[in-house]
Amino acid sequence: MDVIAVAQELMKFRTETGNLEQIDKCLEYCQSLFKDSGAIVEIARFPTASPVIFIRNHNTENFDVLCLGHLDVVPASDDMFVPKLANGKLYGRGSLDMKSFAAVALNSMEYVLQHQLNLKFGVILSTDEEKGSASTHAFLNAHPNISAKIVLDNDTGGDIRKIVTKCKNPVFVKIMAQGLEAHGSTPWEGIDANEMMMQVIANIRKIYPYYSKNGNIPADKWIDTVHVAKLHGGEVSNVICGETEALLDFRLTENSSVDNLCKNLDSCMIPGVSYKIVSESTPVVMPEDNKYILEYKQFAENIMGEKIEFEHIGGATDSRAFAVKGSIVVMHSGTGEGMHTAGEYVVMDSVKQIAEIQIKFLEKLAAEKNI
Repeated sequence: MDVIAVAQELMKFRTETGNLEQIDKCLEYCQSLFKDSGAIVEIARFPTASPVIFIRNHNTENFDVLCLGHLDVVPASDDMFVPKLANGKLYGRGSLDMKSFAAVALNSMEYVLQHQLNLKFGVILSTDEEKGSASTHAFLNAHPNISAKIVLDNDTGGDIRKIVTKCKNPVFVKIMAQGLEAHGSTPWEGIDANEMMMQVIANIRKIYPYYSKNGNIPADKWIDTVHVAKLHGGEVSNVICGETEALLDFRLTENSSVDNLCKNLDSCMIPGVSYKIVSESTPVVMPEDNKYILEYKQFAENIMGEKIEFEHIGGATDSRAFAVKGSIVVMHSGTGEGMHTAGEYVVMDSVKQIAEIQIKFLEKLAAEKNI
């Protein structure tokens, strides 16, 4: 399989999260790649979530290896759905996040099938990862016993020279301030919900400082952080705001807990302001001395001809659902920049290298089973 050619075909589908017509066409294209191959291909559909494509070489839910990824993308202009090649780079929406690496997963499946590797191997590609991964949750609810010894996760990247071994726990918190409306000329007759919200956020900042590129940057970045994702209060200039809401995005390390976060938030509240946890997950932490991670790392170093470093990132990954089940998660992606921006690109050689590393690793795992 030509992974770059397949990546370009995938990128032509305008699979912005929620665009079900284009998502269906993209899934049908993926399905067509395995016609008469012997693969078991299922497009799973759900009443409250978008579809998931599930490709496997055995009728099992107990896998040696699973590849996880997604096919949806964030919105972009029309021209970004026309892939462009220039100076060894593939430009366009989804080039880095993550259709190139969905193509890598499909390539690995084709290789396993054609070479009849002694592995129970599968690929799961969701279609709404960019807006919360409801499809992944629905799929896992429909397959509660699915498991994998090893999970290959190529949705963590930006630099092929780094293997991710830690991801933080994203916790979204909604804060609600209830004030009292009044005319803007008589503020003493009202209670300004915006002022209440600002006071609470200031209290939160005493525990979780504000960081920015042109301001405060921590020496140790493996810390709990928060940013104000949304803030809304008031409609017109001459009315004291009666209600304000904020959505905060906390990223917690494995050394923290949601219970401790709630204790901190409790200490930050004032009368008239409350909060609720909108969503929470779990951090993914992999031991850097794990046999399989080190074997994978060795293949990567041999193929690339340079040393690979371990890295910790603040982003979340869908592979956390398997990490909590005890899977060894190998988080490694290719090199590129501009994720979610108009300049998104991936270095094509890095995509080809990830594909080669993955195949060498799968061959090694199959050989171990044959002994």
